[in-house]
Amino acid sequence: MRAMLSLVMSLACGVCAAAPAYGVWDEFKYKPGFTHFEYVNPNAPKGGELRLISASRVSNFDKYNPFTLKGREPTFLADLLFESLLTGSMDEVGVAYGLLAEDVQVAPDRRSATFRINPAARFHNGDPVRASDVKHSYETLISKYAAPGFATLYADVAGCDVVDERTVRFRFKVPDRQLPLVVGGIPVFSAKWGAGKTFDNVITDIPIATGPYRLGPMELGKDVTYVRDPGYWAKDLAVRRGMANFDRITIRIYRDNTAQLEALKAGEFDLMEFYSAGDWTRRLNGKRIESGEVIKSPFRHRRPDGFQSYLFNTRLDKFKDRRVRMAIELAMDYEWMNRMLFRGSYTRVKGLFGNTDCEANGLPSPAEVALMAPYRAELHPDTFGPMAVPPNTDPPGSLRENLRKARALLEQAGWKLKDGQLRNAKGEPLTIEYLETSEGKGASLTAGWRRSLEKLGIEMVVRDVDFALYQERLDNFQFEMISINFPGTHFPGAEYGQIFGSKAADTVGSSNWVGVKSPAIDALIAKVTGANSRDEFLAACRALDRVVAHGHYMVPAWTNRENRVAYNHWRLERPAMVPPYPPEGIAYMDWPIFTWWTRNPPRTH
Repeated sequence: MRAMLSLVMSLACGVCAAAPAYGVWDEFKYKPGFTHFEYVNPNAPKGGELRLISASRVSNFDKYNPFTLKGREPTFLADLLFESLLTGSMDEVGVAYGLLAEDVQVAPDRRSATFRINPAARFHNGDPVRASDVKHSYETLISKYAAPGFATLYADVAGCDVVDERTVRFRFKVPDRQLPLVVGGIPVFSAKWGAGKTFDNVITDIPIATGPYRLGPMELGKDVTYVRDPGYWAKDLAVRRGMANFDRITIRIYRDNTAQLEALKAGEFDLMEFYSAGDWTRRLNGKRIESGEVIKSPFRHRRPDGFQSYLFNTRLDKFKDRRVRMAIELAMDYEWMNRMLFRGSYTRVKGLFGNTDCEANGLPSPAEVALMAPYRAELHPDTFGPMAVPPNTDPPGSLRENLRKARALLEQAGWKLKDGQLRNAKGEPLTIEYLETSEGKGASLTAGWRRSLEKLGIEMVVRDVDFALYQERLDNFQFEMISINFPGTHFPGAEYGQIFGSKAADTVGSSNWVGVKSPAIDALIAKVTGANSRDEFLAACRALDRVVAHGHYMVPAWTNRENRVAYNHWRLERPAMVPPYPPEGIAYMDWPIFTWWTRNPPRTH
């Protein structure tokens, strides 16, 4: 699933001359006739080898099919071998340019998108890409034999039709501006790949795809090598200029993070992204770092923050009162956590849409007020004031002052301190079971928070369970508090109904873990998905951001607005421009994989 999503937005591409493109709001940075993207070096030399590590903790692989559920494929296989009709650039959002498609047309009612395939597009076996291959890829991915996430992603696609040999049309169940991007990002493969087998039995068959790399010689479970295809069909397109510069990309497999770090310091591979603040600040050292051979480069980005948060199950009586939720939030000393646990590496989450144009700030605009006004009786008056921000303990603030405010809120909500415990009118104590499945990490992260809650008379218990039980309890809403890392987006849509919609609150297995039922939120989600202009869209997003934030259904956690990367400066060079919207997660590595090059490599063609 991740591999497929990275194909939608990670590889920066387009076409030369009369460049087809689709933009959610019909706004494009690159015009027809552009020669290359700004974040590449169009004259980058070809050749040499890039040595990377597996982006997974799994120490081996057992298949070459990245689109099925069972088994593990080699890292980066989907990104390097498979391409799509459209693909996004790394310096704008909501826009995709043609790759396999030379033309895209969206119907005026937005109920369909028609793609004309580039006649030069070729699979690795030399066959031309046909509309029938696109239809086959789509129907295979939504079948029961592929990973189920694909069927969910394409749930609003009504069907795919072959118009002629090079023309394919996707029909939509609803008029959604993002759907042309979604279907344009479908990974395309030949109908001959695994012919005669059900897709879940296409395991070690070498993929028949169109990408700039092919699988090199390898053994299952060993290190992986990809080799650049010298006959790659799109190598002369403007959008591929300056890309796919390495002759070979080798993925080294190590058993754990410690072995990876020591191997980097020993010079066994060239580049590594760091997720651990401790590794980055204290353990990345040695002679290669001191000599400047390996340099540490944190790259700032404009990707959405997401909204990693601690969630209350408001189905429970003790969490129904907004004041109780606010009091528990006030007891978290995030600033201390960031200093002492994270070494100042993180930024506090403030709402649903941080680091995007959808983010609400300051006072609401007249358009936002107009959208919220019909629900004034439901919404707290604060919602119509400045945007909610998390409590802060930096001077002149303090944890002691926040705990005073929390105690006052709890008293207003009917909770009194008795015999060292906070109790309601029935004498029931206020306790919190924090459910997690992170092998004890939650206990250490929440230790300071739990001590502060104890001062208020609230006991928080960390319950660490295995993942299967954790998932079962989430699916059935049998928990009190959990922590979820929600991915961010520049273009929120109907999926927010699954997270905050009233209907989803009673649907087993939905993502509305909070259990919120709000007519205002339901109406605002409908406004977001039905917006006819960018201004309407942003007003609805920002109003939704305010309503959720002022509801205090979640305690905001933290995010990171930079990628921490160490790389071998003596072996690798990179373009001068850092793209503001590189892919997220392990797909972030697509940026160096596709746009960097080897310093002084042997010249090849």
